[in-house]
Amino acid sequence: MNRRSLILGALGTVVAGRQAQAFAGRSVVDFDTPERPGTLIVNTGERALYRVLGEGLAMHYPVAVGSQGRDWAGIAAVGRKVEWPVWTPPASMIARKPELARWANGMPGGPDNPLGARALYLYSGGRDTLFRIHGTNDPASIGKAASSGCIRMFNPHIEGIYEQTPLGTKVIVL
Repeated sequence: MNRRSLILGALGTVVAGRQAQAFAGRSVVDFDTPERPGTLIVNTGERALYRVLGEGLAMHYPVAVGSQGRDWAGIAAVGRKVEWPVWTPPASMIARKPELARWANGMPGGPDNPLGARALYLYSGGRDTLFRIHGTNDPASIGKAASSGCIRMFNPHIEGIYEQTPLGTKVIVL
């Protein structure tokens, strides 16, 4: 059995040509890339995150991306991982929405927290980019350009990505 068959068997998914069986909003898709398995690739135009599986396959996840003027692109690495992260709105967000000033020192993690269940903090050159891949308490935003720049995922999806993604994992945001 080749590696592609092992990957698909482990996922319990059948892929035929370019068609993939979707489950829970995610799906295995054909995805040719020179990147190593485990690499996360975010295509902001598609509003999709791909986790490279290898053998020409990737797991596709729907995401929300930054609204116009609040997006980021580049190559980073996962520099920090946090379960139920504290959310602190940046000063620019508080200026746009003064009611958020009550959280200037941080909102504790939990189901009402905008960062959701898990967060992967993106670093470039050893420095925090201030962009994250995280869950959301607003699942209706998935598939839209709605965030303040971060990549939002459904909480069950970020929980899986969190478990599968070690520190140092390469992240490409296009």
